[in-house]
Order: sequence, then C-alpha cells, then structure tokens
Amino acid sequence: MKSLNKSALTAAILATSLMSTAAMAAQKVGFVNVQGVFQSLPQAAQIQESIRTEFKDQFEEVARLEKDIKYYLEKQQRDAATMSDKEKKELETKLISLRDDYQAKVQPLQQNAQRRQMEERNKILGLIKQSIDSIAAKEKYDLVLNAEAVLYTADEKNDLSQQVIDQVSKIK
Repeated sequence: MKSLNKSALTAAILATSLMSTAAMAAQKVGFVNVQGVFQSLPQAAQIQESIRTEFKDQFEEVARLEKDIKYYLEKQQRDAATMSDKEKKELETKLISLRDDYQAKVQPLQQNAQRRQMEERNKILGLIKQSIDSIAAKEKYDLVLNAEAVLYTADEKNDLSQQVIDQVSKIK
C-alpha cells in the first residue's frame, strides 16, 4: 500500500513538472539591447547638442578661465627668476583668484549639465519603454528582457532591438 502511494505521488509530481515545463516552453520571450538602442537613436545625439547649446556660454567661461590659469602658471614658471617679490605676490594672488573663480563655476556647471542630461535621457528611456511595451503587446510576447541579462539565445528573431529603434526614431 505504501509503495502504491509513493508511486502515485511520484507520478503526480512528475506530471506536474512536465506540465509546468510545457507551459514555460509556450511562453514567448524576447530581448532588447536597451543601451544599444539608446545610442543608436538620433534623439541621443540631439540631447548632447541641446545641452551643449544650453550651457554654451558657461562652458566657454570655464574654458577661458582654464586658459587664463594655464597662461599665468606658465608665466610664473618662465619669469619667476626675473620677477620682483611684489610681482610674484601679485601673480600668486591672481592665480588664487582665478582658481577660486574656476572652482566656483565648474562644479555647478557640471552638476547642472549632468542633471539636464539625465532628465533628457530619462525621457528617451521612457519612449523606449513605451515602444517595447507596444511591440511586446502587438506580437504577444510574454516576457521581454534586457539583452544584457540574456546569456544565450538560439533564435535571434526574438531580438526586438531594431524594431524598437525604428519605432522610437519616428518619434520627434
């Protein structure tokens, strides 16, 4: 009797595992290389250009300060032997002032530019997500993974990356 119960239980477990395996095999799984899609979009290049334009004056000011600091450092090294103590002190004061001004401008500029870049990047990632959702629903995918999480695929037809690029590229 115990043997019969064990056999029945084993058969039930085996049948259940076979059915769950069959159910899993019926799922349609796709993948998208989100980073590759992002880099391939024309909107990504537009982000860089718009941020450069938005912060152009500030970037130019920081570049001018860098150039001035470099010039005065070279002057200090080149002319140190012929300068009076007063001239050395004035030059040192000027360098300190330029460095302080540079530090006061460069850090907020980098933070603001990075913040704006993240805002724009998140907008495009939202468009990518909407596109993936749309394609997955239309083609009845049960699961779509980031391609970086996929170690192996036997069938490249489940790579939805190009479809996502095409769809998001049409959006202005």
